[in-house]
Amino acid sequence: MELTFAGADGIIILSAFAVIMLVIGYLSGRGEKNLHHSLSGYYLAGRNLGIIALFFTLYATQYSGNTIVGYAPSAYRTGFSWLQSISFMTIIIGIYLLFAPRLYVVAKRRNFITPTDWVHHRFQSKAVTLLSIFLMLWGLGNYLLEQLVAIGHAVSGMTGGTIPYQIAVLAFIFVMLAYEWMGGMKAVAFTDVMQGIILMVGIIVFLIGGLYLVGGNFAEVTRYIHEMEPVKTAVPPTEVSINWFSMLLLVGLGASIYPHAVQRIYSAQSERTLKKSFSRMAWMPLITTGLVFIVGITAIMLYPGLDTVGSEQIVGMMANDIAAINPFYYWMMIIFFGGIVAAIVSTADSVLLSFSSMISNDVYGRFMNPGASEHRKVMVGKVVGVVAVFLLLWVAWNPPGTLYEIFILKFELLVQVFPAFVLGLYWKGLDKRAVFWGMLFGALLAGVLTLTGNKTIYGIHGGVIGLGLNFVICVVGSWLLPSAADKPVEQEEYQTLRSKAN
Repeated sequence: MELTFAGADGIIILSAFAVIMLVIGYLSGRGEKNLHHSLSGYYLAGRNLGIIALFFTLYATQYSGNTIVGYAPSAYRTGFSWLQSISFMTIIIGIYLLFAPRLYVVAKRRNFITPTDWVHHRFQSKAVTLLSIFLMLWGLGNYLLEQLVAIGHAVSGMTGGTIPYQIAVLAFIFVMLAYEWMGGMKAVAFTDVMQGIILMVGIIVFLIGGLYLVGGNFAEVTRYIHEMEPVKTAVPPTEVSINWFSMLLLVGLGASIYPHAVQRIYSAQSERTLKKSFSRMAWMPLITTGLVFIVGITAIMLYPGLDTVGSEQIVGMMANDIAAINPFYYWMMIIFFGGIVAAIVSTADSVLLSFSSMISNDVYGRFMNPGASEHRKVMVGKVVGVVAVFLLLWVAWNPPGTLYEIFILKFELLVQVFPAFVLGLYWKGLDKRAVFWGMLFGALLAGVLTLTGNKTIYGIHGGVIGLGLNFVICVVGSWLLPSAADKPVEQEEYQTLRSKAN
């Protein structure tokens, strides 16, 4: 993604974004006496995010700079069947609406901090809680690694290699750690507002510029692809369609229980605020992922015949050509790519904050030192989070595969928490022993398939196969063990909690 036109101007814009994020962090923490002494204050912004901040922080959770940098090359390589990327994001919203309002009400009443607070409350089982913590921390660690890799590539590419990959990662990690340390979730949410606006405006300008390069006629693009690479416009074979459906399940169910996404549910001012934010999020797959898809398709005509490595550079290549159109596009491209870097950093800070909260509240607070003060828990989470970032850096120096491949890996295990998390909200007969063995065997099967190179079998992802086994064990085991069933919040209590929460 190297931008040959940016150079010194790119460094100036990146520096400006870094300063703005630090100022946001400082202002978010200034005067907040309880911010660093309260788990909910630091990790959930005091459960007081309004509709604008909540919408943009949810947007930043679901979309990152990687949505542009990684998805456009996938569309280039795959063709029109990559329309599935729009449905990836759409199904996540549907899954959110399935459980988020109910979970919000219970979480506000019970003062949950992390997703596994709900799991612990629902099943009262150390085994289920610990396994859920491990799988969620695995997903967060993998996702954080993805963002570190992306930060390095984005900054290095935007400055034309003037700032090397390793220096880029280190510089923005220090910026991220500084503003997150000062302002917690509040700082994260307000940086999300900034980068979200830039990302949405920028992708629209980027697409307009890309279409200008091909004469403004997208129909001509599709005609060209149909004639020159007909496989990219053809109806996909059965296995590809199966893989598409499998990916919907893997991403839809996995991303909806991202720990940092769940904590944004907890952070809403009210259930009404939460639902309004989700109703606006329903349009974002078309506005964001849909436009990125068109960018990738347009690149097929602009830069034909690229291999996998070459296609990973199409966003930067197109930006170079768009910037050459006129001064307006030049500066819009620089600001847009600065926004992409900020978006990646904002995603990384969300993941790190959630990772930190689970260490402080779930691992340290629940199992290691239950009597610790909230201030001590927050400090432990901060310090361990910093250590975890630097432990991941040695992996980031030699990134394992393309951004898309890194993206896939984190869902294989994370998705195994879904039955316990969501079924537990609705099915009072769900048994904790069945949940534990379902999660364990589902995760083991998914892990074995992935480690042995069988990421998919007949188009079905290993994580989905593991999830199928997980569901079977949960359902059959709960039917066979009715006496051990744990009851979730009953409907009457839920209605009471709902009225009090709002």
